[in-house]
Amino acid sequence: MAMAHVDGASALPLAEDADTVCKGLASDAGAVKIDSATLQAPSPLAVAERGPTSSGRVTPANPAFCKVLGHIEPTDPKAPPIRFQVNLPVEWNGRSLQYGGDGFNGVLITGLALPPAYPFDKPSPLARGFVTYGTDSGHETKPGEPPQAFALNDEAFENFAHRAYKKVRDAAVALMERAYDKRPQKMYFMGSSEGGREGLTMAQRYPEDFDGIFSRVPVINWVGLQHAGTRSGLVTMGDAWIRPAQVKLVGDAVRAACDKADGSDDALVQDPVDCKSTFKPQKLRCASERNGDQCLTDPQIKAIDTLHGAYKFPFPLANGLDDYPGWGVSGEDTPSVGPTGGWTAWWLGTAPPAQPPAPNNGIAWIYGAGTIQYVFARDPKLDVTTYKPEDHKARLLEISQLMDSTNPDLSRFRAHGGRLIVLEHMADYAQSPYAGIRYFENVERLMGSATTDLFARLYTAPGVDHVGSGAPANVDMLSVLVDWVEKDKAPGDLEVTEQKVEAPAFSVVRALPLCRWPAWPHYKAGPVTDSASFFCAQ
Repeated sequence: MAMAHVDGASALPLAEDADTVCKGLASDAGAVKIDSATLQAPSPLAVAERGPTSSGRVTPANPAFCKVLGHIEPTDPKAPPIRFQVNLPVEWNGRSLQYGGDGFNGVLITGLALPPAYPFDKPSPLARGFVTYGTDSGHETKPGEPPQAFALNDEAFENFAHRAYKKVRDAAVALMERAYDKRPQKMYFMGSSEGGREGLTMAQRYPEDFDGIFSRVPVINWVGLQHAGTRSGLVTMGDAWIRPAQVKLVGDAVRAACDKADGSDDALVQDPVDCKSTFKPQKLRCASERNGDQCLTDPQIKAIDTLHGAYKFPFPLANGLDDYPGWGVSGEDTPSVGPTGGWTAWWLGTAPPAQPPAPNNGIAWIYGAGTIQYVFARDPKLDVTTYKPEDHKARLLEISQLMDSTNPDLSRFRAHGGRLIVLEHMADYAQSPYAGIRYFENVERLMGSATTDLFARLYTAPGVDHVGSGAPANVDMLSVLVDWVEKDKAPGDLEVTEQKVEAPAFSVVRALPLCRWPAWPHYKAGPVTDSASFFCAQ
């Protein structure tokens, strides 16, 4: 009997004896090794009191499924294997969903959690009948080890760049054929941050492999991001470091300058692009040398201007890009909880940047400085303050070709019938939303706006930080993709919600339109917590 949440006209069961079919999947097939295959009983919804993010607190209810753990052997005996997990529901809807990773990966992505931006109250993709799967991308981060240490091995880094996701995708298809005696009818990919880069990488490198891809806050100009993040750390060393109380000072000043520009007084900057030219940190300059938390010194103002400005390379990288766009404004003082928040989480930390990076430093410095050492210079003991990109030009070009998913030619993906949705969070300080916006505009420039409109969308969510906090950010992009791919129902402006992490209702406390770029929400009338009170316009 099919489950109530299975999507599609008919469900394809594993077999009457699902346990036998599941156990029969444990075998070797060349380099692909199946380590275990175990039938899992249905499990209930669970909500943790604490978690790294709001969505990370929610463990969705899952149906009966066959949990397959496996690995792909490396070619280089010194390289780690590529580990993966594939979840085969007893009742299958003929579709699959690959989950992307985050950060530098190094942790097995199980495919059992909520996908990016997913509403807390929706049945999980697995409960809807999708085969779901993920990978560690070919390395496991060990406790106390820098997350970039794996990059000293060429094969491990190339797996992280793109090969792992392709190999695991192909292994998952083979498992589906064995389990259901049928290939998947439609294949989807959803990823955020590094996983968003992976999604764009699949569209560009393997354009026939996926039918629908959702790429949230993708770190696509990866080489540029690591250099810009390092620069933002270097410029806050010593007296230029901005204290937590001063971060709030800046956040308040940004809201005072721009909050009401859309017609509402809702403590949210709806048009951060215009606000970036409106807000001037110089207006917060200290009047005398006796400075406190209610003003900024010249070195601190210089640091903010540096964050907002582009990072320029002395030579072009992949696809002709020679810079990384600066960050925007708004959300500077979004509360920091783990890897979520504004300036404190990503840029500044709770202490000035140290060498080597300390755990209480900003994530951009920890990531950027470590990447300079392990990936670009390949010298773990390098003094990052002495690093110059021109001294490592060949290596930067090599890594840019591997990691920078900035190729705007998506003609093969479009010819395959693929559909792409990109979502940028405008209060994101982990990566600049302007990198993704520029990429989308480059696709339009190369392929034409009318052609791009047939297969790709860019949405921008104001006030939302990297992981979905600070403003309404939840939207069921999986259903949007399925409707577009399978029913040719092209999405227009959508709606995002902010939900309480309280089961089972997960009540909505606020909603906003999610506007297609380059439009923003404008207030017309009614409660500011209701999306119907706003309309999208440029």
